[in-house]
Amino acid sequence: MPKPQTPPREAQLNRVTLETTIEGRLNLDGGPIKLEGSPGFFLHMLNTLAVYAGWGLKLTVTGDRHVDDHHTVEDTGLVLGQMLSVSLGDFSGHRRFGHSLVPMDESLAEAALDISNRPYFRLEGAWPQTVTGQFDLYLVEEFFRALTQKAGWTLHVILRHGRNSHHLCEALFKAVGLAARKALAPRQGGVFSTKGVL
Repeated sequence: MPKPQTPPREAQLNRVTLETTIEGRLNLDGGPIKLEGSPGFFLHMLNTLAVYAGWGLKLTVTGDRHVDDHHTVEDTGLVLGQMLSVSLGDFSGHRRFGHSLVPMDESLAEAALDISNRPYFRLEGAWPQTVTGQFDLYLVEEFFRALTQKAGWTLHVILRHGRNSHHLCEALFKAVGLAARKALAPRQGGVFSTKGVL
């Protein structure tokens, strides 16, 4: 007997404000990755996240960078988070938990994730350098806070150690991607909770 078809786990969203225009398409189960816009280092990290999570992701990002990168980064997090939530439908068909510990050269970063429709984000640790290229690394926290609020993720990340902020940031995005790959993996049998609901 053939297995029942699962609906495509995907979403598309355009968000236009007076500060930013973000156009996105996401498929949790793979596909092409195409990212356009700036800041460049941020898009490099988004590409890293999508590759390690196993997503198909298309994003076009335009923002008021003459002010700074804050609006652009935060609004991208909001769009990606909302697409992640929509892609899961009623939150009943995924494994829910994921964890990853990722080294990159001298750096080590950790991510622990519960996709439970209960948003919470915590980042522990400090950047050795506060800027990499021209990107302010405090914006990493703003990005993940926006994403988790819209996605319904409980995400804890730890910058365990490192001397190079580029390496440490890349290890962090890889760790979140790998944790998400595990947590978002399809699961039969309904909601993974003793309550029966999320």
